[in-house]
Amino acid sequence: MFVTNDILGVRTDMPLPHEVAKEPAEPSRAELFRRACRCQEVPRVPVWMMRQAGRYLPEYRELRAQHAFLEVCKNPDLAVEVSLQPYRRLGMDAVIVFSDILIPAEAMGLKLELGDAGPNLPEPVRCAADVAKLRIFDPEQETGFLPEAIRRLHRALGPGVPVLGFAAAPWTLACYMVEGRTREGFASVKSFLYEDPRTFRALLSKIAQATVPYLKAQIAAGAAAVQLFDTWCGELNLRDYQEFALPATQEVIRAVKSDATPVILYTKASHHLLPAVARSGADVLSVDWRVSLRELRALAGPRIAIQGNVDPAVLFAPAEKIRSAVAEAIGELQGTGHILNLGHGILPATPVENAQLFIRTGQSTPIRPEQPVKQR
Repeated sequence: MFVTNDILGVRTDMPLPHEVAKEPAEPSRAELFRRACRCQEVPRVPVWMMRQAGRYLPEYRELRAQHAFLEVCKNPDLAVEVSLQPYRRLGMDAVIVFSDILIPAEAMGLKLELGDAGPNLPEPVRCAADVAKLRIFDPEQETGFLPEAIRRLHRALGPGVPVLGFAAAPWTLACYMVEGRTREGFASVKSFLYEDPRTFRALLSKIAQATVPYLKAQIAAGAAAVQLFDTWCGELNLRDYQEFALPATQEVIRAVKSDATPVILYTKASHHLLPAVARSGADVLSVDWRVSLRELRALAGPRIAIQGNVDPAVLFAPAEKIRSAVAEAIGELQGTGHILNLGHGILPATPVENAQLFIRTGQSTPIRPEQPVKQR
């Protein structure tokens, strides 16, 4: 099968990696990913990268020179093309649909501006009246471009490659909705939380209520798993996380997780929150490079899978350092319930060949390296 789309101005008539013949005994990428999420035995660790579709790829930069970021998100043809670009180049084990975590904020009624300078919500939520105006939207009516992109990806890739959907966790989306943009310290959102906790809980609950059907629409379209991004949870202390952010996240996870569709929860700078994060109900906990995967396994137990957690900056290092970082991450868990990933999104200046090396090394590294033979 070939993917062709001449209207994009980008060559897409290239064979997809899943067409390469495999040994019959090798499970498909989708089966490999599913087993890892369920902490079942796997022949190797599956690997993909957060933000794997992006500016480090020249073909992405070429496409973005012709189309605005939000246009790419809302045009299924463009979103599919961008989602497939890293898969063609690197052959990772999962394809995450190209979109943005702020799409639901716009669908809930806020004006959204997205560009290379970062997100901007010029009319932020600052009071009870603002929260009351937010709406619970129909995901097929208001954001139908996203499930449509997932449907097309699912058809293009076939059943052997998992397509991942995603959304922001309620706390992280609230940070953007209240601050209007990323701000150091998040003073506005924390002031809102402390001065009017009841209304702030109502905001988190409303975001959760909107996120559930949004994720369910992605799952119905063919997403094999969904990931919640709680990028800014580390800004909270443990008490506030447990009282505010965690209940809203648990509400979403309870509503969307199933035996067929695992839920991944990504948290950044969350070492102090991990005992609570482990109670989120997520099937997979994804963490940054600051966390010991071995310690997280001891905390989370054997039934919760772990994703991560190589420092994205390692991909600027020499090849041997990249290989050793991959081997170290895999060695910490020895393949048990582990999805290899970066600890955050790939950085825009990352050399493509280093990203390729990360993926290929992860896919070829033994789960349990053979022990050297002792000399007698």
